[in-house]
Amino acid sequence: MGNYLVVGGTKGIGKAVVEELTHAGETVFVWARSPENIANFTQNDATEATLDLSGLPDHLDGLVYCPGSINLKPFHRLSEDDFYKDWKVNFMGAVKSIQAVLPLLKKAEQASIVLYSTVAVATGMPFHASIAAAKAAVEGLTKSLAAELAPQIRVNCIAPSLTQTPLADKLLSSPEKIDLAGKRHPLQRVGSPKDIAQMTTFLLSLHASWITGQIYHVDGGMGTLKV
Repeated sequence: MGNYLVVGGTKGIGKAVVEELTHAGETVFVWARSPENIANFTQNDATEATLDLSGLPDHLDGLVYCPGSINLKPFHRLSEDDFYKDWKVNFMGAVKSIQAVLPLLKKAEQASIVLYSTVAVATGMPFHASIAAAKAAVEGLTKSLAAELAPQIRVNCIAPSLTQTPLADKLLSSPEKIDLAGKRHPLQRVGSPKDIAQMTTFLLSLHASWITGQIYHVDGGMGTLKV
């Protein structure tokens, strides 16, 4: 059994990842901004300059960075601040988290990092300029770090389509919206946190020990199929 840190592990996909890992008997540590009554929780904002490493073990077998944003606007309405906020949450938060715990990951026999992108990076979508740009940076970070940290630390990224999480509440606020969003996907439904969490735990595990530097599209077929 291993030690895993989930950043943003109190809601949505992050919470589902924590549940999957815990169910498998792993030891899970959680960083998030909001205080939560859960084991091994430390209140941390991953976008801040300093992070509280207290409570972490002497090594980590895996890191999952979950915080993200959904900021959909026409390009002409996106401000410089919009781009900066999306960059800060999605990209710089991941960078700071990885840098903070890299020494602990290097102490593991083999460690794994999982990051998250979006289907909108590979498949151009209107109103996604800010978030797609920030997540494209995450994909670049994934491949660069995978090369730099091999062979000891594997780095992979998951690019979901719309997933039913608190972050997507405004887009999926009624049964009708959920149904319409589902019909845009070849598999005829939006994603669930469990869909993404199961892929995440696979990439963390030794079942994926020969996989690194990859971007996985767990998106109901949205990114590659037209039906």
